[in-house]
Amino acid sequence: MLPLNCLGMRCPLPIIESAKALKSLVTGDQISLQSDDPATWVDLSAWARMSGNEVLQIDKTNFLITKRR
Repeated sequence: MLPLNCLGMRCPLPIIESAKALKSLVTGDQISLQSDDPATWVDLSAWARMSGNEVLQIDKTNFLITKRR
């Protein structure tokens, strides 16, 4: 699992950083994203639908992204 700290970054940077990090991973690998931007969950959900990846919200600032494609 790859940790990705995006605390303090505002939209769209957490999504951009997540997408960049996923490029180096293989299908099934995961990213543990930390982000305190209030828009992160909404943005990640939309991005996951469009990209075919999976996102779970663990709590207010922690998200688990699984590469599916």
